[in-house]
Amino acid sequence: MIRSEPRFGTDGVRGVANEDLTPLVALKLGAAAGHVLRRRSQRPLVVVGRDTRISGDLLESALTAGLASMGCDVTLLGVVPTPGVSHITVARGADAGVVISASHNPFFDNGIKFFGADGRKLSDADEDEIEALLDGWERIARPTGADIGRIVSTRRDVPGYAESVRACARRSLAGLSLVLDCANGATSELAPAIFRDLGATVNAIHNAPDGTNINSGCGSTHPAALCEAVTELGADAGLAFDGDGDRVILCDETGSVVDGDRMMAICAVALKRDGLLAENLVVATIMSNAGLEVALEEHGIRLLRTDVGDRYVAEAMERTGAVLGGEQSGHLLFAHLAPTGDGMRTALQVLAEVLTAGQPLSQVSPCVRTYPQILRNVRVRDREGWRQNADVMKAIEQARAQLSRPDWLSVRASGTEPLIRVMAQDRDASTVTAIVDHLCALIEKHYGAA
Repeated sequence: MIRSEPRFGTDGVRGVANEDLTPLVALKLGAAAGHVLRRRSQRPLVVVGRDTRISGDLLESALTAGLASMGCDVTLLGVVPTPGVSHITVARGADAGVVISASHNPFFDNGIKFFGADGRKLSDADEDEIEALLDGWERIARPTGADIGRIVSTRRDVPGYAESVRACARRSLAGLSLVLDCANGATSELAPAIFRDLGATVNAIHNAPDGTNINSGCGSTHPAALCEAVTELGADAGLAFDGDGDRVILCDETGSVVDGDRMMAICAVALKRDGLLAENLVVATIMSNAGLEVALEEHGIRLLRTDVGDRYVAEAMERTGAVLGGEQSGHLLFAHLAPTGDGMRTALQVLAEVLTAGQPLSQVSPCVRTYPQILRNVRVRDREGWRQNADVMKAIEQARAQLSRPDWLSVRASGTEPLIRVMAQDRDASTVTAIVDHLCALIEKHYGAA
């Protein structure tokens, strides 16, 4: 079977390395992006970082060859967290940054995502411009002679990123005992050093990457090992990063998980207390639990929901002037701290509240009651047809009317897989279950894969 090449999704271009995301795809992306950059700058500078996946070197070589072939000078940073690439892009005055990573996915996947000169992920329009050039990439005029780009490898900018993370800590972490789960990923070297420099006693786990163990039973998507280590060691808190370091999940001293919703609640209340929560507004996705919305309302804070993906959270924050937004997964954005999500910065904001309150993490979080929430995937042969199906749309409309709030129901197509994702939440578990069961059965009846 002929496989179609991957295209831009909600977080760059992703696929199975060397099967979907091949060196040829990376070469095309580099050439197409380089051509777009060359239209805007005579000799563009691009910084490139990657996580610890075994396929990183392979894809980095192809991508940078494509960029250099279009006259871009490329600086290779090596293994560095995604927010580090964003920071260094801005600090160096580069025209773009690129990260080779599949974030929290297993090691055999990989991805390529781009940042603009402002350190933010590219807009849909910018990605469309690059994507439009992929099929005819070999016909793009290429420079020759001295106009060909150069490629250099250097770590000289990474300490500056680490210092920027330390600088956003609002106080010393002296007296705190922490367990850090680095997911055998991009934070494995930097995170333990940074948190020790800030005064914490640090026990690091899953910080020995070998190219194939990234996110394997560890990190933000598998926090059980972290929670166990926290209780065994009697630590004050645990931090679980994902493979590329742009998100974090916390564990309190009792071994209970503190997810992105609870971290947003902690930080939102703190920012409002300090007069820094612009518009008394927090931006989150449709996946955030209804309990977060109710808890924020109790503090006079509004919640604005967006489609799934931190890029949509960032766009809404920029549009509304909000300073805080994020996802339940632990990917939080602080507009006053950095242009993109950063797990280390997020953890520092939460830990500052622990120290300010003089209470354990389990007591710091505002009361965020977790409402019954069900997410189910339906494998389909057509990801788009359901939108035009009168029966399905009527059922969705009726389901919204049954819930306390219409936006507590989400029906959406996966951006990368042949799946329709149905999520509902409310106070009553039986209502939520009945709605999800009915909608999934209806979608499967009309569009289910054989």
